[in-house]
Amino acid sequence: MEGLLQSQGGSGALRPASCPRRHSRLCSRARASVRGVRQLAVSLDELRRTRKAIVGGADDHVVNGRAPEAGVDAAAKAVEKLCAIAEAAADRAEMHDIIGRQRDNWNHLLLHSTNSLALTASVMAALAPAAPTLLALKASAGILLATTAVTMAAVNKIQPSQLAEEQRNSTRLWRQLERDVRATLDLGMTPVTKADVEEAMERVLALDAAYPLPLLPGMLEKFPKTVEPTRWWPRRQQKKPAQSNAINGARRGATAGNGWTQELEDEMRGIVRVLRAKDEQEYVSNGKLALRLNRGLAVAGPALAGTAALAAAFIGAGEVGSWASGAAVLGGALAVAANTVEHGGQVGMVFELFRNVAGFYRKIQEDIKANLDETDVERRENGEVFQTKVALLLGRSTSDLQQFREMASPSFKDEDIKDFAGKLF
Repeated sequence: MEGLLQSQGGSGALRPASCPRRHSRLCSRARASVRGVRQLAVSLDELRRTRKAIVGGADDHVVNGRAPEAGVDAAAKAVEKLCAIAEAAADRAEMHDIIGRQRDNWNHLLLHSTNSLALTASVMAALAPAAPTLLALKASAGILLATTAVTMAAVNKIQPSQLAEEQRNSTRLWRQLERDVRATLDLGMTPVTKADVEEAMERVLALDAAYPLPLLPGMLEKFPKTVEPTRWWPRRQQKKPAQSNAINGARRGATAGNGWTQELEDEMRGIVRVLRAKDEQEYVSNGKLALRLNRGLAVAGPALAGTAALAAAFIGAGEVGSWASGAAVLGGALAVAANTVEHGGQVGMVFELFRNVAGFYRKIQEDIKANLDETDVERRENGEVFQTKVALLLGRSTSDLQQFREMASPSFKDEDIKDFAGKLF
């Protein structure tokens, strides 16, 4: 094309007189287009060389440094790990739910079957002295009462109602963990980091330790020596008290940001004090009462059934036989009463409930302290949002929390605290 245009231009130059004016304009346009084509070709060649240089440098950087691939791989692996944790949490919740229903069925079935054994044995012991088949009734009553004592001892050891309450609470907490992990994955605003994975794994291990799945071994102590609030969250690293006090003293009187003010900090400190002095102690004390009652009933039931079985062996033995029959009947009836109060009233479940509620209030305290101990207010959770969360956890409105400001003062004594912080339980 270029040669054709040049030949046309050359022929036009040799015959200027015979070239029409219109043809001259076409020739000039053709020459301009040729120059534009040449410039475009040069520009395209330069772009190709520049692109090759950039791509070649990028490839060398990726191959040698591996920084982009390493960053992408690390983020992808963190997302995969969080997905695995979410799936494990959902599976754990399902397992705890199934096992909780099973152990609740244990409580009802063992309660009714044990009471039936004891009542049947008591009737046999009452009828044995006047029956012609004295030996058969006496032996049957003794065997049934002995079986009742062994069954009661085994059931009192494992406490099915308490096991069921453990599984119910753990099911709720595992589902909460799954929701939190999936919320982290769904946000998408910030990349998932290794710290997110480690935090989720710590929560998984803490939940596994607080609510184990195995019955034997690994079951939680049903009659502990000391009553402590249940802990299902990982322990936080506490800062040095001296440093924390200095920071609090420097911050007092200052106006913070990120939704935090001095008044809000005083509210949170007052809530922590009331939770520690009133709410947590109240449920720990109630847990101790429930534990003493449960321990007494757990010992009384098998002891009464065993005494009744021993008395049944002396039925029909002269003057002692009449007293033995009455003792067997009375012992069996009292054993049924103790078993009904313990497992029908689910005293073990009540004790576990008290421990869990005390742990609930302990966790609120630690969450508040973790925010207040953070020196940089911008790294805290937003103050207004955190205040709303605390109010919801306590079953109060945000305006109700203002009454706890005065309780943050050291001059306010614990004996003067009359109201509880939580209204939810």
